[in-house]
This record gives sequence, structure tokens and C-alpha cells, in this order.
Amino acid sequence: PEAAMAAERPRSLFALSAAAVSRSMAALERDVWALPGHLLRGLLPLLTVFHLERAEDAARRAGVSTQPIWRKLWDDVMKTRPPNSESITCWRKKFLETFFSNVLHGVLDVSSDWRLNDRHFSPLLHSSPHVSQLTLCNMLQGAVELTAEHNHKVLENLAGSLRILKFQHLLSCDQSIRRSLVLLLHRLIHHGSVSQVSMCSWPVPDTVLLVLILSMSAGFWRSGNALAYHGSPCGLCREEDKAQSQESVQEGAERGCNAEREGSGGENQKGSPEEAEARMNSVLSGPRSPPLRNPACEETSSEVPYDHTSIRRGSSPRSSSEQLSCHPIPRKTRRRLKPAAGRKRRCFRRSRGHCADPEDLYDFVFTVAREDNSGLLDKTRTTEGENTENWTNSSSGSPCTGHAGCKKRGGPAGIFSLKAAHRFRSVSTLELFSIPLTGETCRALSNLLSSWVSLENLVLSYNGLHANISCILSGLRALSRHPECRFRVLRVSDMFSHMPCMELVRCVLSALPQLHTLSVSFDLKNHLEGSRPEENPSCSEAEIPESCLEVLEIRFPREPLHTAFLLPVLKASKSLQQLSLDSATLPCPQELGLLLEVLKEYTPNLKKLSFHDVNLAEHQKEVLLLLQDPSLQEITFSFCRLFESSTAEFLSEIINTVKRNSSLKSLKLPGNRLGNHRLIALADIFSEDSSSSLCQLDVSSNCIKPDGLLEFTKKLEGHIQQRGGQIPFTHLRLFQNWLDQDAETAQEALRRLKAVCSVVNDSWDSSQAFADYISVM
Repeated sequence: PEAAMAAERPRSLFALSAAAVSRSMAALERDVWALPGHLLRGLLPLLTVFHLERAEDAARRAGVSTQPIWRKLWDDVMKTRPPNSESITCWRKKFLETFFSNVLHGVLDVSSDWRLNDRHFSPLLHSSPHVSQLTLCNMLQGAVELTAEHNHKVLENLAGSLRILKFQHLLSCDQSIRRSLVLLLHRLIHHGSVSQVSMCSWPVPDTVLLVLILSMSAGFWRSGNALAYHGSPCGLCREEDKAQSQESVQEGAERGCNAEREGSGGENQKGSPEEAEARMNSVLSGPRSPPLRNPACEETSSEVPYDHTSIRRGSSPRSSSEQLSCHPIPRKTRRRLKPAAGRKRRCFRRSRGHCADPEDLYDFVFTVAREDNSGLLDKTRTTEGENTENWTNSSSGSPCTGHAGCKKRGGPAGIFSLKAAHRFRSVSTLELFSIPLTGETCRALSNLLSSWVSLENLVLSYNGLHANISCILSGLRALSRHPECRFRVLRVSDMFSHMPCMELVRCVLSALPQLHTLSVSFDLKNHLEGSRPEENPSCSEAEIPESCLEVLEIRFPREPLHTAFLLPVLKASKSLQQLSLDSATLPCPQELGLLLEVLKEYTPNLKKLSFHDVNLAEHQKEVLLLLQDPSLQEITFSFCRLFESSTAEFLSEIINTVKRNSSLKSLKLPGNRLGNHRLIALADIFSEDSSSSLCQLDVSSNCIKPDGLLEFTKKLEGHIQQRGGQIPFTHLRLFQNWLDQDAETAQEALRRLKAVCSVVNDSWDSSQAFADYISVM
């Protein structure tokens, strides 16, 4: 009734004027931007997306925030609640980025809302500058649309704004779509700002398409017609080549003048035809960059040069001075050229030699897979994991030295002939989720990794690697020996473990001592115990070199945690700051105490320690020792059954220990069945006699009901009043508790809590987990 009455009331003069102005923004825009803040605030909600986006600077000058308007626009148009909405800092960017993706994939009709209907508004063009993350799906229709000639400016905008490119649920596609994908990757990665490529949910990957994306992400590709954009070669490559050639001609002329002054000009003109060609190459080519040996192709003696300037991150793709060079891979020649003739040609020039480059993109990429000589995919299939024992002890750092296919002509499987490739800018993060990787694909990836010096982060999740993990690590070992290597983060997770977790950790750290973050996670032990290889003595017994490791996360497939196996890793990791142990079993009661002693002795810089799904019910003494450790700032006991067989005294000891520890900043206790009475008792951590500096408390999944939360809040308010309104407590996490059982009481408790600290919770249906918590009712 009130809404109906409000609708019947006559509109105010301001509302009528604002509506008239919003319809005439094309003519009045400049005058509108000069309006004072209180008038502009009333006008902004009446503007279309086109003018609202243009009003941002004027609103900022007038002290008016557009965030509420963009948030309402999201609710009205998207009609969904975005994930992690609490962490969204800019609703303008969030709306326009999602709007771009929905329009690109045809799931949003711009005629559905009047604010999207503006004859000046081009949906893709005007939203593209705000897109930093883009997902391409299925048949890559989005790639075809973005590389269409009418979207040339859209692609240019994306080259400057896009940082993360994702591929999801891909399907096999035809030649024309692949050509569009090549153009897109070349513009966004090689001449753009994309720093992360992620692929996920590809149950039956097209091997050629997968290797194509991996290769271009690593910066490898050929030039010529393959990179033609609507009938002409890549303009950025051409412009850079022109500038490089002019510089080289000038340098050649200066060298010629110097040679004449030295009286050697006549002799230089009498050289052989080979020397004449060498001199010509020196004029037409760019400066030489140090070659990086490709150890995978042992019999071809190929070299993979790497232009160190090609990984400048954050460079603008529009700046000709920062456009990245594209160097070919020099082939093995029949004669030895003089140093001056060894310069590399520019990206659009074609390499000459016994490996001819097909003119057509399809011939080059997609039919060369069937040719043994070119070797995009090595068809010499070997048993996956065959002869993998050599990878851990390779002195040369060669990728895949133990695989027979790697010693065939053309190098390991996967990468097209390196002799026909050029090196462009490459990404720094690669993520592969739920994509099965075969032996040949792993060898292809290994070969790419061996020279991917810009790579900083690699995530391999549920790829069915098994024994092929050896091949991946061989490539990373070769990469780690490169002086320009930036690789720092490795995350590996899978269903089955090929080897014990600690053995894999030791092998990784032995191969990659400069690693900063290592995460190893497995769900189950190898289901074929007979297929588990025997322990490699070189890996299990060799001393681990001192590493730079700062974060170590291990998820055991219900394996026993033996401190003796973890000891060499901790001794080598003096810089370790964060340790997480998940799903491990303790083989004996003394094991946890021994682990604490080792941590105290060998990890003086440890700040964060986490246990998840580790049964600590019988280790109360060790839990208290951890809580009083003055060096730890964050402790997590997640689903550790802390109070399963404890007494009331144990809870009191925990509270008193935390009260005396002024170093502990964060305590996370999710999934320990605290219940109402234990939560209420935890409020005493902040009592008047406490010296605790605890800022964050996580009590998620702890059977907490609304009345218990309200009592905790009241007790906390009393302690705050006793301390003069000052406590360090700032964050409380309450996910998956029973707050839906009494909505009114829960709302009152949350309202009062939010006046004290930041509260993060969810609308969880506790009835779904009733049986799980029946024991505490």
C-alpha cells in the first residue's frame, strides 16, 4: 500500500527536471558535470550506463560515490549475488567486467533494461577497458567474435587491460576457430598484458589445441602468414621490425665506416658468398641475446634463444618502445658464421633451412602433428612413467632425460619444431585444473618449462600425472638453472599419489632450491600399490641443499607423519614462515612432541602453523605448548577433534594460555565442536586481566546456536566496557553454524557483534548437517 501511494503522488520538480536532463545528456553532458554534488547525486541514478560510466570523474570531484548506483544496477540487471561480494571494492568494475563477458557469450540482452539502451553505447567497446579477467568456453565463440574486424578496437582495449585469461569446458574446434584463437593469443599475450593463463574442466582435451595454448602462453610461435590479421601481417611485429632494422642498418653503416678508416674495407668486399650473406644478415637482424640451450633435443643441437626484454611485465602494448621482440630459433647451419652474422632475424621473416615452414597455419600446426620430422606431437608413444628413475639425479638438468621419446629427432613431444618458432612475451602464471595430461603432453609441457624464464607460478591440479610428475620436474629443474629464472610457486594436487608425499617434497626442493612456496596435495594413496616405484636412493638419502622456501603445504593421503622424513626438509628451510599439515596420521603419541621440538630448533622464522583433519584429541599437552609459543602469530586447528575427549580444565587452560600470549594474532578453530558453552567461555580471552593481542578468531562449523552467540556477544561487550572500550579483537568468522534456528536472535547478536568487530558469516542451512552434529545436542 505505501509503495502504491508513493507511486500515485505527483513527482517533485527536481525529479521531473532530472528525468528531462537525463534524456538530453548528449547535449547537456558538459553542463551536468559542473553541477554541485547534491544535484549530481540525485541525477546519477537516472543515467544510462554509457553516461554513468563517463560521470565517474565528475562525481569524484563533487565528492559523490557511484558505488551504490553500480551495486543497484548489478542487482537489477544480473539478478544474482556475486561470490565473495563482501570483498568487492569497485562495483563499477565488477559490473562492467561481468557485463562484457555476458554480452560476449550471448547470455545478456542489452534491450532488457533501459539503462543499457543508449545509441552511443557499444557494449563490448565501452566495457572492455574495465576487463581484467576473461573466460572463454566451449567452442571458443568468444575468440572468433573478439578477432572479428569490427571488434578491432575492443581487442586493442583488452590488450591493455586484460591480466587473466581463462579457458573452461573447451571442445574441439575447426581450423578457422583455431586461427582466431592464434590471433587472440598473439595480441593478448605476445603484444598484450596477460600475465596468467588458466585452463580447467577439460575431461578429454584436444592434444593439439592444448599444446597450442601452452606453447603460445610460453611465448613460442612462428611469424609470417600465421599471424596475419585480416590479410596483413601483425602490425606490431612489423613496426618493431622496422625500427629494429633501421637501428641495425645504422650500426652496420658505422661499423663500415670504422672498417674503412682502418684500411680493411677492400678486404671485406672480397669475401665468399657465404660471408656476404652473413654481412647482410647482420644488417637486417637485431642484437644477439644469449642463447639458452634446449637440452631436450639432444640430437638436433637446437638452441632456444631467449630475449630477456620480452618478459617485461606490465608494459603497455601500445608503446612501440616497449613492444616485445620476436626472435626466431637459429637452426644448425652447415658453416660457422662470424659473430657479426649471428644476429637473429625479426619475427615476420621466415627461417630458411632443411625444415621448411608451411605457408598455411593449418599445415604448420595441425597437420605437422602427423609428421615425424617436425614433431609437434611425438608419435613414438612410450609407456607413461617408463624409465623415470633418472629424473631425480640428472646432472645436466635436461628435461625428460629418462623418456625414450625425448631423445628422438624433434625433441620431446608437444612443442612444434623450435627451429620454426620465435620467442615472444610469455605469461608468469600457468594453471591447469582437471585436465588429464598424457605422457606426450607432459613431455611437451616439460620442454616448454625448461626455457620459460618468465614463469613464476605453476598450478597443476587433478591432471592424473602419476609417474609423469617426473617429466614435469625435469623441465623445472632445467629452468631453475637458468640465470634469469623467476620460478617461485609450485602447487601440485591430484587424486592419487605416485610416491609418498615427503619423498616428493624432498625431490622438488632438491631440484628447485629457489622455490618460495610449495604445495603438495593428494586425496588417496596409489590404488595400484604394485605400481608404486621403489624408493629412489638418490632422492631419499641425498642431503637437500639450503632452500629459500617460505611456505610449505602438505596434504597427506592419510599417510603417517614421520618427523624423521620431515626433518631434512625443515633443516634445509631456514626461511620457512608458514607450515600447513593436512590429513596426516600420527603414528605414535610422541610424534607430535618430536615435531614441535624440530620446529623450534630449525624454523626460527615460522609465523603460521596449521593442522587440518589431524586427530589431536590425545595431544592436549602439545596443543598448549603451541599456543604459548612466542614466535607463532597464527595457529589453526581445523577439524582436529580438540575437545573430543577433553575435560573442562583443558578449555580453561587454552583460554589462560592465549591470554598470556601477546604474540598470537590469529586463532582458527573451525570444526572442533565448540558448541555454545565453549564459545561463551572463549570471550574471557579478552577480559580485563588479559595481555592477549588476538585480532582474529575463527569459530566456523562449531555447532553454535543463536542464543549462544548472543551470550558470547554480551560477555564480550562487558569485557570491552571494563577495558575502557579498547580491545584488539577485529575479525570473527562464523561460517556454517546453526544461526538459522532462531533468525531474530541471530540478527540481534550479529547486529551487536558488528558494532564491535567485522563479522563474516553465511546463510547456511543447518538441517543438512544435522546428523553430523547429533552428538553435541
